[in-house]
Amino acid sequence: MPLTPAASAIPLVPAGLERVAHHRRDSAWLDAAFQSDNVRILVMREGLPLVEGSAPPSTPQAIGDRLAPGRPLLWLGAQAAMLSPKATRLFLGETEKGSPVFALELPSSFSLDSSPIAGLGVFDDFRVAASAMDAFNGGAAATARCLFEWHRRHGFCSVCGARSKIVEAGWKRLCDDCSAEHFPRVDPVAIMLAVHGDKCLMGRGKTWRPGFWSCLAGFVEPGETIEQAAAREIFEEAGVRCSAPADYLFCQPWPFPNSLMIGLILQADDDKLTIDENELETARWFTRDEAKAMMAGQHPDAHAPMHFAIAHHVLKAWLDRG
Repeated sequence: MPLTPAASAIPLVPAGLERVAHHRRDSAWLDAAFQSDNVRILVMREGLPLVEGSAPPSTPQAIGDRLAPGRPLLWLGAQAAMLSPKATRLFLGETEKGSPVFALELPSSFSLDSSPIAGLGVFDDFRVAASAMDAFNGGAAATARCLFEWHRRHGFCSVCGARSKIVEAGWKRLCDDCSAEHFPRVDPVAIMLAVHGDKCLMGRGKTWRPGFWSCLAGFVEPGETIEQAAAREIFEEAGVRCSAPADYLFCQPWPFPNSLMIGLILQADDDKLTIDENELETARWFTRDEAKAMMAGQHPDAHAPMHFAIAHHVLKAWLDRG
């Protein structure tokens, strides 16, 4: 499905991958597609994607740390089936040219060094790898990671407690004991920029890299709209009321573990702050000139959100409005 110009600029938003969900129940078709000459297989282990090259993987970093340059995903062909009989298989869809696309999650015990693909790639931090992903690769990798994380966390039926099984090419779990069907969960998150005059409000988490700032955010609760959630979170975290309607921008799949980040801009009634220190380390208003300097990497002590995060693009959208 074509993307709007705004959505197409957001990292991890899928493009070039048709989900062709009608194939998910056709086991014979799936098996043949997985063994075909034109199959493309993405490989992960414990949420880390397989990327090209034999250089050591990146070390885990705090939120906001500068990331090492990302490396391209190492896509495999049908030979990936030989890597592990315990791998979990997902069918992601087809490319625009009709090539089937799958993802495999290898068990944590899998060793690259003793495998047929030793020396070809390493499992790297997803955030680092994401910095080098185009829309196709980012969309495929984010979808796969969301699904693998959901299966890892939902192995038992929430109705009767029995272990459930993976069906429909990884897009559903079924309980044999009570016949309950379970589908992948997506958690909506409002991520928003409150603005007042020529200033925008940003906050810091307690464990973030020094000097790193981002938009405020929070989960949408049952019984409220996205706009209501955004206004509630800004008031709860920073004590700022936003009574005017929220301005929706765009959204982004966020595979940590399986959220949908919904970007908005809200007009604040005033600029007085009352910070909830249980939620934030601190928050502050930045002028438009300060925000521009942050985005250009020229602010003396404040760093903007990373490019692959939707917060970066929410801030950019406000700046572009002039």
